[in-house]
Amino acid sequence: MLNKYDTIYQQLAKEIDDGKRLPGEKLPSEHELTELFATSRETIRKALKLLSEHGYIQKIRGKGSIVLDRSTFDFPVSGLISFKELAHKLGDDVVTTVHSLQKISANDFLQKQLGCDAEEPLWAVVRARKISGESIILDKDYFLEEYVPNLTKEICQDSIYEYVEKTLGLTISFAKKEMFVTEATEEDKQYLDLQNYDLVVVVRNYVYLDNAVLFEYTESRHRPDKFRFVDFARRNR
Repeated sequence: MLNKYDTIYQQLAKEIDDGKRLPGEKLPSEHELTELFATSRETIRKALKLLSEHGYIQKIRGKGSIVLDRSTFDFPVSGLISFKELAHKLGDDVVTTVHSLQKISANDFLQKQLGCDAEEPLWAVVRARKISGESIILDKDYFLEEYVPNLTKEICQDSIYEYVEKTLGLTISFAKKEMFVTEATEEDKQYLDLQNYDLVVVVRNYVYLDNAVLFEYTESRHRPDKFRFVDFARRNR
């Protein structure tokens, strides 16, 4: 179950992403938001803090919370977002193809990435993301079956995160990420429309539940000309 402030954060963030709250617009005051969501001021402050940390608003003394322009955020590195959620921002011309779903035992590499034993069963999922008619992202996901049971191709086609959170009732909390450029593999060439590119940009995700259990390792492999990877940073004072 999400905390109340997480729910409020997600609702306000979606309103901003959907254009219902425009850049430069002022959010309702903390008092107005407490009445709107029937909650405490402390809960509202936590939700606004998350909006600020993720680049949705800027709190300005004497003016309140001002909505920021996120139109240049093509593919955020910070934050934890499913491709289904991202697809809503990109529009309707987005297709996911599940090339494989199988239960495997962890090899040496995956044991190291997930901190698991060789006999611990994993789900291995390979999905290509087609945008505007071109396959430009290859996602290779590995989940501990203990935490993600009964995975199906239909779930993988739709949203694994939605299944984890809404059906299994787990809370995905945070991720560690690494990004680098490497030579395209034969698998990349098979599933991606690389054109003349022989390099891909790889984002590795180590994803944790709210009890600090590492349950997912993912390699998201991108054609280098199609995405800018953008972070939003604030200076701590």
